[in-house]
Amino acid sequence: MIGIIGFGRFGKLTARYLAQDFEVLVYHRSDKSTEIKKCGAHTALLKDVCRQKIVILCVPISKLQEVLVEIGPLLKKGAVVVDVCSVKVYPVQWMQAALPETVSILATHPIFGPDSAADSLKGRKIFLSPIRIEKALYQKIKTYLASKELVLIESTPEDHDEQIAVSLALTHYIGRSLSAFGAAPLIIDSEGYKRLLHILEVVENDTWQLFHDMHHYNPYAQEKRTAFMEAMQ
Repeated sequence: MIGIIGFGRFGKLTARYLAQDFEVLVYHRSDKSTEIKKCGAHTALLKDVCRQKIVILCVPISKLQEVLVEIGPLLKKGAVVVDVCSVKVYPVQWMQAALPETVSILATHPIFGPDSAADSLKGRKIFLSPIRIEKALYQKIKTYLASKELVLIESTPEDHDEQIAVSLALTHYIGRSLSAFGAAPLIIDSEGYKRLLHILEVVENDTWQLFHDMHHYNPYAQEKRTAFMEAMQ
């Protein structure tokens, strides 16, 4: 069985796909039992979710530290804790500090969301960084993910954050700027403008909390954002 903590937009997507192959237990602070059941998963208490072999943390970056402190004593020996944060350096540091040595840590970032992966995982990318996990178990997880036709990218948390500061954080910065500018569909448009509107549409479906967190907790985001603004000037 797999345990999931958090049932926001991405937690819901994760539960829906994993429930096709595993029994999935989900904990969320508020009552979302009806939605969880629709995904094919089961609502559970936090202590029961933490007893599972694999525990996936689908919580906002800004809430991760307090969740780690809460679940640390509840995790069973040999459990694998997986985060799905869109930044990696700080979450990895937090997991190493808060989780017991008897627990494995796998840092991931599924580089897709509820909109882009609504119908299929085929061709979608997922970042993996095996922080503290046995090779055989890590290979088993990789084999499963590859069977879903996901593209696996393995690297360090630092490499991830430096690249994602451009490919994700800067993209959201541009999209939110387009929204504040008032960009909207026009009769006399161009293919390039349509692509700009697509960026706007994608980022507006995500929360402001995600936008804030991906910039605040990425050590490279301000540098890339400043360089972009200087180039614009």
